[in-house]
Amino acid sequence: QMNDDSNPPLPQNETAVAYRIGRPLIAVAAANDYVSGGVVVMRTSDGGRHWASTRITPQFGGTGDFCTGGDPGVAYSRRDNAFYVSQLCFFRSLPYSEVQVYKSVDNGKTWTPGRQAARAASNFDYQTGSVDTSIFNDKELIAVDNTPTSPHYGRVYVTYTKFHIRRSGFSDYCPIQLSYTDSIPTFNPALSDWSHTAVQPDDPGGNGTGASANQFSDPVVQRNGALDIGFVSENCNNSYDPHLLFQKSTDGGQSFLPQAVRIDKAGQYADFRNASRNDVLPPTHFRAPNTTSLAYSTRTGTLLYVYQNNINRPRSAADISYQTSSDGGRHWSNSKVLSTNDLGEPAHNDQFFPWAAADRSGRFYVIWYDRRLDPRNVRINTWQAKSTNDARSFTSAKISTEDWNPNQGFFTSGAFIGDYNGLAASNAAVYPVWSDGRNNAIDRTGIGETDIFTNVERR
Repeated sequence: QMNDDSNPPLPQNETAVAYRIGRPLIAVAAANDYVSGGVVVMRTSDGGRHWASTRITPQFGGTGDFCTGGDPGVAYSRRDNAFYVSQLCFFRSLPYSEVQVYKSVDNGKTWTPGRQAARAASNFDYQTGSVDTSIFNDKELIAVDNTPTSPHYGRVYVTYTKFHIRRSGFSDYCPIQLSYTDSIPTFNPALSDWSHTAVQPDDPGGNGTGASANQFSDPVVQRNGALDIGFVSENCNNSYDPHLLFQKSTDGGQSFLPQAVRIDKAGQYADFRNASRNDVLPPTHFRAPNTTSLAYSTRTGTLLYVYQNNINRPRSAADISYQTSSDGGRHWSNSKVLSTNDLGEPAHNDQFFPWAAADRSGRFYVIWYDRRLDPRNVRINTWQAKSTNDARSFTSAKISTEDWNPNQGFFTSGAFIGDYNGLAASNAAVYPVWSDGRNNAIDRTGIGETDIFTNVERR
């Protein structure tokens, strides 16, 4: 277990992790934290043998009110010698919605105070004091250009979904957006200046589907400075994901391809459409969206895209599938199943929440949740796969030492275990991080909860 616990223990979920380039035994992970209402940051300096916890409590600069955080992302900047954490800042009863970024220059021990967070995106105009109540910013992730020869070396990129919501509550468009900056001052990150680009277009008066309906963007930066973004086409008003998409910028985020590249191919991908279209994988009732992951090999230039796939659902339920690109994302391979059994067949029961990473030597790694060992398709283990041949093939094994029951993972409802897992891979250590309910104290406290676990591979 990586995080510390409150008394009584409360949930932590949704994980992200990054290591320090040049000193890869130093790593920082983050997760939603129901103790602080923001994120818990976990840090190690010995390659994952020991972890210490720090909490970041988000604050909205416009009023000084403490907001609810969520959807953490973590990235390391080689140029700045700094870790960055991104998270949301929103309210249940107030209209403000921001994407914030926090900075640490001491390997994750101390962080930006909430009131001084960098504001990558906001529906509040700090010059006029006005708020655009039609905008809600959601699901951000962060990446940094860490190639010294890149024309945009050190640039920080944050992608997110911009929901435009009409007075009726209907969202007519929800496209992926980008914010980027070349400088986040350590003494006060709120002074950073951000540029903004529409990755996908707005569609005023639209029906909440099509090119302007997206979710879960995952940015990676190539060694030549190109910015790649994997994301899903997701209807704005339900959770149906008809396609898997890719966008690219070759000018530091100033512009993107005129049309997104479709990754999935006809007859090779299907989202799961249960009756209520709420991303639930029966028989459990927690949300299990198709959160995808994009990874890049700096050695070969290969892109790897992994996702939950229900094309074989009648036979094997939800699988983890993958596709690769060797031309910078312009074209993609046929889909292959990653979550296979010893015979090479799709594993039974549900697999979901994959995350991918590549180390400096070009080895790819993927983790995911897996229920193949429970005949009832309830209890969860964590699996990890590895490829040493540029994602042409993988081997995989269970890396969790115990399974757990998600029905006991979130207070009394079991309705939420986070939306994604995290993974970072260096040549010295591989850091898988996931939410895990094996240590919950629900029998003593009546509160279901998950903690953050890892099983670091040292090399």
